[in-house]
Amino acid sequence: MLRRWMVPLLIAVLFTGVGAAPAGAHGAGGHGAAPAAGIGIKLLEAPVSRRDDPRAHTYIVDHLAPGSVIKRRVEVTNESATLRHIDLYAAAASIDDNAFAFAPEHTPNELSTWTSLDRTGVDVPAWGSSPVQVSLHVPNDASTGERYAVIWAQGAVAPDQSHSVTLVNRVGVRMYIDVGPGGEPPSDFRIDKVTPARTRDGRPELWAQVRNTGGRAVDLSGTLSLSGGPGGLRAGPFTAETGTTLLPGGHAPVTVLLDKQLPDGPWAVDLTLKSGLVVREVNAVVTFPHTPGATGNAVELGLARWRTRLALAAVAALVLAGVAGYQFRRVRQRA
Repeated sequence: MLRRWMVPLLIAVLFTGVGAAPAGAHGAGGHGAAPAAGIGIKLLEAPVSRRDDPRAHTYIVDHLAPGSVIKRRVEVTNESATLRHIDLYAAAASIDDNAFAFAPEHTPNELSTWTSLDRTGVDVPAWGSSPVQVSLHVPNDASTGERYAVIWAQGAVAPDQSHSVTLVNRVGVRMYIDVGPGGEPPSDFRIDKVTPARTRDGRPELWAQVRNTGGRAVDLSGTLSLSGGPGGLRAGPFTAETGTTLLPGGHAPVTVLLDKQLPDGPWAVDLTLKSGLVVREVNAVVTFPHTPGATGNAVELGLARWRTRLALAAVAALVLAGVAGYQFRRVRQRA
């Protein structure tokens, strides 16, 4: 049993990290980071060469040769009514189990040690903001490959009369830095198949099996629309669950949860997934299983495309055969 004088010494650490949504922090959309207990962080600029890449406006994404130096600006915000002191630092990250993963606290890796900030802490006034410059120095002897890290903004709320614990919160901006000579490895992925299913609580869902076929990590997001349902029904678009980040060669399902009231089908599904400038769209016809927890028949999109091509080829062959037969008959009649 804890003694009363020991309670204020306990620290509850609530790390609000950089989520999988296209944003700088968990749950954030657009170009900014959602405040975590009153603090936020966002990237202020992207390289000119990536002005059309939405990922480069949210994360620090680049391909650099050994010996390169780049600078980026981030903005730290205080979304509370009191002045906040916010600590700033870079720490390690990785891609584990098809998700962007954050190392504990100040854990370093190669990329974080190459990264420095012009300030390690800022006092941000109530409802105010403060710019911070990030510098990245790639060593001359750096090996080829992509590396991951996070620029963290971290603040603490001290105990008061109504709270007996210190709350520590952090938000961050991801870093995806590929090192190597020459041009950047291409980014690409493909959707291999889609599978209709139903959750245990009765909601229909679609699983899309995705494979990273490029040379850089991809963060997947997207939408699903339904048409041609029973009675001509249409539905959507539905947003794909975010959080899937694939290493080159990696593969994983991306899930889209649908409305529980939708009939089983059949439905024509139009699925669009994207990562940065890479967009892939597929179409298929599926029927969702009626039983909760069940899985329907998978549609192999590659096979479906080949079957379509074969069917078109067969139709074309029949048309050509008909034309040839007609011409042959005309020649015989003239003879």
